[in-house]
Amino acid sequence: ERGRATLSGEREVTITHDDGGPSRYRAEQAVVLATGSTPTIPPIDGLADLDYWTTRDATSAKEVPPSLAVLGAGVAGVELAQAYARLGAEVTIIARSGILANFPQEASDLVLEALRSEGVTVLTDTNTESVQKEGEDFVLDVGSDQPVRARKLLVSTGRHPHTTGLGLEALDLDPKELTSDDTGRVPDAGGWLYAVGDVAGKVQLTHQGKYEARMTADAIAARAHGELGDTATDWSPYTSTADRGAVPQVVFTDPEIAMVGRTLEQARKDGVNASETSLEIAVGGSALHSDSYRGWAQMVVDEDRKVLVGVTFAGPEVSEMLHSATIAIVGEVPLDRLWHAVPAYPTVSEVWLRLLEQYGM
Repeated sequence: ERGRATLSGEREVTITHDDGGPSRYRAEQAVVLATGSTPTIPPIDGLADLDYWTTRDATSAKEVPPSLAVLGAGVAGVELAQAYARLGAEVTIIARSGILANFPQEASDLVLEALRSEGVTVLTDTNTESVQKEGEDFVLDVGSDQPVRARKLLVSTGRHPHTTGLGLEALDLDPKELTSDDTGRVPDAGGWLYAVGDVAGKVQLTHQGKYEARMTADAIAARAHGELGDTATDWSPYTSTADRGAVPQVVFTDPEIAMVGRTLEQARKDGVNASETSLEIAVGGSALHSDSYRGWAQMVVDEDRKVLVGVTFAGPEVSEMLHSATIAIVGEVPLDRLWHAVPAYPTVSEVWLRLLEQYGM
């Protein structure tokens, strides 16, 4: 049923239709919020009044503009910048710091080098002071004598959970502070309200949202049958444990970045006694892929447990190697057992052997 839904009582949802007529439904067990996220728009002078693009506009455009300015240098902004540049647009990225800041610097630098080699202008450590329109063009004041001019402006500065207008206030819940446990259940909401995907504010990735939905559905069913209490153990069928340290993610640029788990800095911040081993990808498989193959790989090791807590690959088509790293981290495979996982020759996966050799196996 289509319409605007709000929470209107305990286990109750009211749907307002386009004709104004309401429908009211009451669940026997649970209500699940899966309302996604919405773009976060920075408070830049003049921006709110303009017809800028968000990522949804950029991915549904019917034509390529002659020029595009991209505000923000996260995953979506960088991916779309390269895509539009390859379609023929003159592209400028404006980043407050560097690009792809949540990934290891060496991996981000490979993408940065590729962008610039393809003619993309990348302005790092740059603040946008104001935006205005002059004719058909956007003009961005970036604190220099040369403003950035572009026919279209893509604002890609992050997203936040879409929690407004859902009726959470009627349940004495703050929409800005919505949280859920590993089973998806929202605390202090009577035990019947759940949140999954972007709205839960954990990991804003499609595959993790699907994962959370599977765990939460099983938890709701188990509680309905009296098979699950208030809490569930890690890695059970009812908990999205992977959200806390085994999240796979890919930057679909050329070269790609594929990462799962933690970076070295994140691991140490989490209290892990971590070390890192990294090297350029230079194996038989990469040479067969292309003479000019350039790549980089890193593994982060928990030295107390001798297991992997993070792996990053950067290079052409490295996303196809990511699941092996995800399995190693989720399965907590000891390094001395991982040493026996022989990569086939000649494949790019031989980089696993090189990493373990450099680590000291």
